[in-house]
Amino acid sequence: MGEFSMWHWLAVLAVALLLFGPKRLPELGKGLGDGIRALKAGLKEGEKPPEEKADPKPDVKPENKA
Repeated sequence: MGEFSMWHWLAVLAVALLLFGPKRLPELGKGLGDGIRALKAGLKEGEKPPEEKADPKPDVKPENKA
C-alpha cells in the first residue's frame, strides 16, 4: 500500500462532505478526537504496573505442636 498524497486526502474530505454535510463534519471530528484520546488514555493505563493487592489470606501463626 502506498502513501496517501494530498489529492487522496482531498478526495476523502470531499466524499465526507457530500455524505455528512458541512454541519455534521465538526461533530464527527470532535467525536473521533474524543475516541482517540480515550483509547490513548486506556493504553497508558494498561502500561502502568498493577497496584499491590492485599493478601487474601490473613497472616496465620503456625501452631506449636510440642
